[in-house]
Formats: sequence, C-alpha cells, structure tokens
Amino acid sequence: MANTAQAEKRARQAEKHRQHNAARRSMLRTYIKKVVKAVESGNKDQATQAYQDAVPVIDRMANQGLIHKNKAARHKSRLNTHIKNMSAG
Repeated sequence: MANTAQAEKRARQAEKHRQHNAARRSMLRTYIKKVVKAVESGNKDQATQAYQDAVPVIDRMANQGLIHKNKAARHKSRLNTHIKNMSAG
C-alpha cells in the first residue's frame, strides 16, 4: 500500500495506464486474428482487406510504444507472406 500522496497518485496512474494498454493490446490482437481467419478461410480478397485494415493499427501501436517496432514489422511481414502464398480467389 502506498504511504505517500505521490505514491498513491502513481498507483492510480499505473492502473489507468495498465487498463488502457490492455484494451489497446486486445484491439491489436483482434485485428491480427481477423487476418489469420480470413487466410484460413481461403478468401484472398477478404484477407487482403483485413490486412489493409490491420497495418495502420499495428503501426500505431508500435509508434505508441505498446509493441516494439521490430515486432510490428514481423507481424506485418508474416501476415503478408501468408496472403501472398494463398491461391487467387
């Protein structure tokens, strides 16, 4: 338990930031899952659209420091590779 007013405030701020980051991380994972499900369904047009929707979200999370820039690049690269390996249709 916090002993000072400053420590109490920092604890409140930390909890607020934790919840905010958790929501953002959940949203990021949802966008990535949408691409993965579209790829698994075999619909290349739907997968491409889901990927185009996910890329700005991934980049935004990297710029905000929620994930590392290399992790963002890795996600985008792997998702794009899955889409490219799909047969047209």
